[in-house]
Amino acid sequence: MTKTAQSVWENCLSFIKDNIQDQAYKTWFEPIKSVELTDNALYIQVPSKFFYEWLEEHYVKLLKVALTKELGKNAKLLYKIKMENTYGNKQPFTEQLPSSNRVPMKPQEVDAPFKNLNPELKNPFVIPGIRNLKIESQLNPNYSFDNFLEGDSNRLARSAGMAVANKPGGTSFNPLLIFGGVGLGKTHLAHAIGVEVKDKYPEKTVLYISAEIFTQQYIDSVKKNNRNDFIHFYQLIDVLIIDDVQFLSGKSGTQDVFFHIFNYLHQNGKQVILTSDKAPVDMQDIEQRLLSRFKWGLSAELHQPDYETRISILKNILYRDGVDMPEDILEYVARNIKTNVRELEGAIISLIAQSSFNKKEVTIELAKNVVEKFVKNVKREISIDYIQKIVSDYFQLDIETLQSKTRKRHVVQARQLAMFFAKKFTKASLANIGSQIGDRDHATVLHACKTVDNLVSTDKQFKKFVEDINKKLTL
Repeated sequence: MTKTAQSVWENCLSFIKDNIQDQAYKTWFEPIKSVELTDNALYIQVPSKFFYEWLEEHYVKLLKVALTKELGKNAKLLYKIKMENTYGNKQPFTEQLPSSNRVPMKPQEVDAPFKNLNPELKNPFVIPGIRNLKIESQLNPNYSFDNFLEGDSNRLARSAGMAVANKPGGTSFNPLLIFGGVGLGKTHLAHAIGVEVKDKYPEKTVLYISAEIFTQQYIDSVKKNNRNDFIHFYQLIDVLIIDDVQFLSGKSGTQDVFFHIFNYLHQNGKQVILTSDKAPVDMQDIEQRLLSRFKWGLSAELHQPDYETRISILKNILYRDGVDMPEDILEYVARNIKTNVRELEGAIISLIAQSSFNKKEVTIELAKNVVEKFVKNVKREISIDYIQKIVSDYFQLDIETLQSKTRKRHVVQARQLAMFFAKKFTKASLANIGSQIGDRDHATVLHACKTVDNLVSTDKQFKKFVEDINKKLTL
C-alpha cells in the first residue's frame, strides 16, 4: 500500500496520542494538517508561528521518534505555517520552516582585560543604593489555575498561561497578551500565572499591577523628580503583570516609560504578561512601537464560555461551597446567562444566598426570579464601538457614514451624539473618543458635547433623540 501524507501522519498521531496527555494532544496536535509527502520528508501545516515554536520546544523528540518509525532514520519534518494577514484584505499566506531539533545554546565565557587596581568588572545594570527591597506581589491567591476551569473558550489562553508559569521568560510567549470582553476571566488568569510562578519559583519577583495605578505611579514620580527610581524599580521585576493595558491609550509619557521598562525586561529574559479588553490591532492611541512589541509574543483571546463550560463553572462553585442543587436548576442558569463568567458566578451565589437566608427550597421559580433580576441589574460595559452602533442604527446610517467627513446635518448630529455619549459612558479621553469616531481631534469632541447640551435645551426633537438613545444604552 502506497504511503500518503495523510496515512503517515495518522500513524504518527496514534503513536503520539499514546505518549502524551489527552488535553495536550487536543490542543497541540488535533489542529495540525498533513500537507505533502516527498521521499522521506513530511510537510505538516500549523496555524501560526508560535504553534511551530511550541512544538519544536516541547514535542520535537516525540515527533522525531514517531516519524522515524514511519519513514526511517532519514525522516525529515517540515512545517508550513499558515499566517493570517491582518493588513488590508490580503489572503493568508504560508511560511515554510524545517524542524531544528536543536539543543539550547551554552553560555559563553569571555576574558575581559583590566588595568585598574580593582579586578572586579562592574555590571552596568547593578543599581547602587538598593538593598533588600521587599516587593509585595499584589497577587490574589484565590485566583489559581485550579479554579480557572478549562473549556473551548479559553483553552489556548490557559495552556499558554501554564507554559509561561512553568518557564517564565523562557517561552516564545513573551509578552503574553490575554484579551477579551468584560467578565471572561482575564484578571483571574493573569493572577493564576503569577500565583503558579511564585509556587514553582519562590525566589522570583512577581508583581501584579493595573495600568491605571502604574500610570498614577509614573505621574507621581515625575512630580517628585524621581522618574529614574521608578524605572529602576520596575527593572527589578522577574514577572511583570499589567492589567487593562488599554488604559495606557493616549498617555504618551506613560507609554514612553513603559516602552523602556518593557525593552529592558524582555532583553534580560524577564516575563511580561498583559491583559486588555481588545486585541492589539484594535487598540487606539497606543504608539506603534509599543503595539509592535505587544505582538512579539502571543495574543490569546478569551471567548464567551460555551454551555458545557458554564455548567462546569457552576458545579465547581457548588462543590467549593459544599452546596447541592438539582441538575435542572443548573441547566436553567447556564442556558440563560451566557455573556460572561462574572455574571454566571454572581447569579449562582445569589441563588445560594436567597435559598439559605430565606430558608427556601431552590426551585425553577426561584431560579427564574433571581436570574431575571440579576441579568436586568448587571451593569454592562459600554464601549465607544457599541455607542457608534446604537447611534448609527437609530439614525439608520452605517458606521462608515457616521465616521465620514460629510457635513450633511443629520449625519453631523448623529456623529455629535456618538461623541457626547462616549464622553458620558466611557472613561476614554477626548482625544481617544475623537480618534475612534472618524479620526477627529479632542477640540471637535469638546465642541460636539457643547452643541448637544445647547440643543437639548432648545430643540424638542433633538431632546427626544438624546432620551431615546440614552434608554437604548442603559437598558
